[in-house]
Amino acid sequence: MARLWLHRYACFVAVAAALLITAGGLVTSTGSGLSVPDWPNTYGYSMITFPPSMMVGGIFYEHGHRLIATAVGLLTIGLAVWFSRAEPRAWVRRLGWIALAAVVVQGLLGGITVLYFLPAPVSIGHAGLAHLFFTLIVSLGVLTSPGWRAAYRPAEPLRDRTLLRLALLTPAAIYGQILLGAVMRHTGAGLAIPDFPLAFGHLVPPAWSAAIGIHFAHRVGAAAVTAIVFATASRALAHHWGRTELTRPAMLLVGLLLLQIGLGAWTVLSGKHVAVNTAHVTAGSLVLATAVVLALRAHRWQCPDPAEDLRPMTASGALP
Repeated sequence: MARLWLHRYACFVAVAAALLITAGGLVTSTGSGLSVPDWPNTYGYSMITFPPSMMVGGIFYEHGHRLIATAVGLLTIGLAVWFSRAEPRAWVRRLGWIALAAVVVQGLLGGITVLYFLPAPVSIGHAGLAHLFFTLIVSLGVLTSPGWRAAYRPAEPLRDRTLLRLALLTPAAIYGQILLGAVMRHTGAGLAIPDFPLAFGHLVPPAWSAAIGIHFAHRVGAAAVTAIVFATASRALAHHWGRTELTRPAMLLVGLLLLQIGLGAWTVLSGKHVAVNTAHVTAGSLVLATAVVLALRAHRWQCPDPAEDLRPMTASGALP
């Protein structure tokens, strides 16, 4: 039962991390990154004592983002400590401490971003690490789930090499696309091509600049990711229909990808509407996390778990 509660807590931290990504997306979408010019204080106040009455305009988004980040950091400390005390697998305990290190580095990058007036490389790194942190917390939720500990019985080890390879390729491709999106956002190239699905009325832009090249590369990357995701999901659904631990994330992955494509198009056509632009950021992270869930489940039998994790489980999800 204790491990089941650890799983639930990891899921709670994952939800908080998704909220943090959304808050960060709002900061960028509203151009509020420098609304609070000092760090770690806020206009001379400590983060906690800053008067709520002063949280207006861009300060609301930036200071709110800092408060959520602080809460996620504290939750992650609790997660790492809990893992160190209750998790029998050494490699999973290490992942808990890696998550804590990631959130600390993420906070430092956020501070550097403010103090050095939003340098693009640091801002891009800050965004990229945020998605990795969220995905790592989601992975910890998977690794502590009752299904994982039961090895998704009565399923047999997956011997489909094609799906195993595609399952690894998919999150890597999605993360590459997320980084391209971060480059586009933080270099101001989001509307370098103002129409969709064409580019200045053509399949390929008739004129080029650095911003247009970044934007068009993001579109090409979206097409490549779509092809890879559909190949992975099709393989899982066509050859392993009876294995719900694979088919469910595969179908969810396709649905989220289609939503993400729609949000990307809407972002351009709406002139980067704040809500749409932010939803596009959050949905991208959900696509990545879902692909990682599928990859973990596909490779369940290759993970170094102790023999006790394969013992039958009680109805409550606890080990007998």
